[in-house]
Amino acid sequence: MRFSLPLLKKNKTRRKQINRFGAYSAILIVMLIMPALLVIAVEYIQRGTLQATMEWVKHNHSLFYFNYTINLCLALLIYCIVGSLTLSLGVTSSLLFTISLISYFKTKMIGEPFVPWDVLLKKESLDITQYISSSDSKDKIAILAAIVFGLFLLRIVVPRLSLPWKSRIVLGLLSMFMIYSIAFKTLVGDHLEIRLNVNEISWDQQQNYTDNGLSAAFTMNIKNAVVRKPQGYDKPAIQAVALDIVRTAAQQPAGEDPLKGKKPNVIFVMNEAFWDPTLLPGVTFSEDPIPTVHRLQKESTSGYLLSPQFGGGTSNVEFEVLTGYSMSFLPGGSTPYQQYINKPTPTLASYFEGQGYKSMGIHPYEGWFWDRKNVYEKFGFESFKYKDLFTNPEVNGFFISDAEVTRSIIQEVDNTSKPMFIYAVTMQNHGPYDAPRYPSNPIKATGNLTDDAKSILETYTHGAHDADKALADLIAHYEKSNEPTVVIFYGDHLPMLGPDYEVYQQSGFVKSGNPADWSLEELKKIHSVPFVMWSNFNLPKETIPTLSNSFLGGHVLDTLHLEKPAQFAVSDQLSQKLPGMLSNLYVDSNQNLSSTVPADVKPQVDQYRDVQYDLMFGKKFLADFIDSDFLNKSSLPNFNEEYINKEAAAAANKASPHPPS
Repeated sequence: MRFSLPLLKKNKTRRKQINRFGAYSAILIVMLIMPALLVIAVEYIQRGTLQATMEWVKHNHSLFYFNYTINLCLALLIYCIVGSLTLSLGVTSSLLFTISLISYFKTKMIGEPFVPWDVLLKKESLDITQYISSSDSKDKIAILAAIVFGLFLLRIVVPRLSLPWKSRIVLGLLSMFMIYSIAFKTLVGDHLEIRLNVNEISWDQQQNYTDNGLSAAFTMNIKNAVVRKPQGYDKPAIQAVALDIVRTAAQQPAGEDPLKGKKPNVIFVMNEAFWDPTLLPGVTFSEDPIPTVHRLQKESTSGYLLSPQFGGGTSNVEFEVLTGYSMSFLPGGSTPYQQYINKPTPTLASYFEGQGYKSMGIHPYEGWFWDRKNVYEKFGFESFKYKDLFTNPEVNGFFISDAEVTRSIIQEVDNTSKPMFIYAVTMQNHGPYDAPRYPSNPIKATGNLTDDAKSILETYTHGAHDADKALADLIAHYEKSNEPTVVIFYGDHLPMLGPDYEVYQQSGFVKSGNPADWSLEELKKIHSVPFVMWSNFNLPKETIPTLSNSFLGGHVLDTLHLEKPAQFAVSDQLSQKLPGMLSNLYVDSNQNLSSTVPADVKPQVDQYRDVQYDLMFGKKFLADFIDSDFLNKSSLPNFNEEYINKEAAAAANKASPHPPS
């Protein structure tokens, strides 16, 4: 039987059409199913169990669809770029799994998820690897790596399925438009969020990720990399604040200066993760781990600072203390040192420089960490002594010791003819605390703790005891000195004592390893660090139950009878009525707690927010009315000039090849 040539061609064309239809159908089916599986996989990583993941899906259909839409658009965009179905799925899975794993480890350790601006952390982001130690964590990584590897292997057996380039351009642009709309909340994105009942919780990122899902929360956070202008911010509003500052200053009686005009050394020691472990209920120690602080709490000004951080993010605490600005006005999880400090910024350092002091930062770790060296220059410090500039420093455990920092402070003050403002940030007791750090831990803990939790606590307590001893040495030196000196000592945040708040939970300090279950009182406890203020001249003794880090600078200036400039005056006024302020916790002067700004202080909080926006991101209107010299001060041209030779030698040493040992 014979077939005509036209019939054969017709059949061949039909087969091609059927094959093309089958290929496009396969692309469509896979592209519709895979994003749903990725939502479940990503949330499983975050939530720890399949049951918890499916419960979230069951009770949050609209949020599941919202995350699904984002994953679908991402997969389509990557597919349109690379043109291969299996390759695009492999890349999409790799990207989402990487973000999810980083967020999982970061949340487990310090209670904060991975946010878009964490990408700016550069070398700091490598530190997340130190937390990947448990077999459970390694199993997760191995399984996800196998899945991604399997997807890439499919390229060998699955035929290349690709759309025509014109279709890919159209589909890619549509996908990009949808991601942009959600990320920057355009009319389309806003409408979609309203229809799907999405409620962004920018002030509490952990709750944001828990409620909305990782893909949704991460994408919605992209717009928060830029701080928006507050409603009501303009020049007349800032002028009103300036007039209020002047009026309040005129009404305050001049206090008696105990030094009769002589300028004291002002030394801030922010001790890494310093906290009082004896506050753990049901836990006792073989000896008092921090006797110096306990003594000073009875003899000197002392209290508790409300830290914006837990377990990490030291630079954010520095930011609050040095600038007088509040993290509560910035996007949750942001890092000002990395994101916002790109111009000269008025701080305590530049203020004291203007008063005839030499201002110095001391930190026995890398100068690039948190971009400190660049930031300190913009903050108006004259010098910054970091790890490379120490000479044969003592190391205790993994890092330069707190005792070495004390010796460095004393040496710098002795070598300087001017009075000094020093902001020292220690490093010895940096977490995590699960690896053997010291030959032994002489202070033993007893309580309802597992062996692992007990070991973590004892390692931490060893470091806290060394910090307390370093403080004792610093005070002992200045007790004998004829230079008037004030020392302000505090921790930056509570220590990360195991994953999921392990030690805190087992001891009963908090009732749950999930912050969403905490009461406001528990939230306050997990953010409260002890501080003491000692001087070798007469200062009034105060007991301060709560004070935000952003209010500390104004309080110290007030105690020393120094004029409070600009933002420090605003923050000090607010602290009289609202001494404690986080993004999700407010403490009034009667120690009443609330999760929102109390109505009676909201106007002052709004003024504080407007001033911070004005000086950080706005037109700097405030300088037109008051403190123009302070607010417009440039960085010092001789920044770190004293260390030029040492820095050059350190750079050369790092660059030169080292012979193998």
